[in-house]
Amino acid sequence: MIQQNRHRYSVSAMCKVLKIARSTFYYETKIAVQKEQEKIAEENQLKEKILVIFKENRQVYGTRKIKKELEKAGFTVSRRRIGRLMDELGIQSKYTQPSYKPMATQPNEDSVHNVLNREFKVDKQMSVLVSDLTYVKVGGNWNYICFLIDLYNREIVGYSVGEQKDAALVQRAFKSIIYPLKNVKIFHTDRGSEFKNVGIDEILSEYTIERSLSHKGVPFDNAVAEATFKILKTELINGSHYPTLKKLYLELFDYVNWYNNIRSHSTLGYLSPVAYKLALKKVV
Repeated sequence: MIQQNRHRYSVSAMCKVLKIARSTFYYETKIAVQKEQEKIAEENQLKEKILVIFKENRQVYGTRKIKKELEKAGFTVSRRRIGRLMDELGIQSKYTQPSYKPMATQPNEDSVHNVLNREFKVDKQMSVLVSDLTYVKVGGNWNYICFLIDLYNREIVGYSVGEQKDAALVQRAFKSIIYPLKNVKIFHTDRGSEFKNVGIDEILSEYTIERSLSHKGVPFDNAVAEATFKILKTELINGSHYPTLKKLYLELFDYVNWYNNIRSHSTLGYLSPVAYKLALKKVV
């Protein structure tokens, strides 16, 4: 009260009326100023740390993941406070927009069943691979991306880009895998013809890999692959311009490296796929 009325009355007079020693007032004022300065310094430090985390992670992290990264650095901060500081910094995580995925090919209707049956948690590396395709505009035309994902740690172990949505796109993704295929037991996809054909059959037969197909028109049967592409569109594709296929490939190469080695995943305890895999090896 004394501080708020210093412009109207003298400090001595107010202290006398309130029976407070002037030294007490000045001491408390000094402490309050120090606390305010410490708070400002702490918030500036947090802002710097938040900005670094945000920029180092392709400007896609929201309050939840930034909170986890701050905890790793020894800071305990609420998501509400992080959100306020992000607003003050003028930064905002990218958000996912609903998208429609056109079906360019008819799903096959053969007798192959859904062997995976939504068992998305597996305990062995490279034992179950899931795959899907998505589309992206390149120079005004639709081009395609294929991912091969290891269910064990959600790592993108193979990928390819191309002008055609066909078996060759999937075959190139298989050829990009650096891990041995001998341990793969199941390969799960939707029923698109690009996955069910002689070329893919030969690969699966060579390594004795069992095929698993989603039920017709049920995207939840391939939820991990669907979710991965949803993330890709939010964090890389949406709002970007690709004049050539080479430009798309280079951007994808950089993104996959970040996704596998740095990006934290809530389903993996906020570790990256590679860090999660290494952590489990240490436990074993």
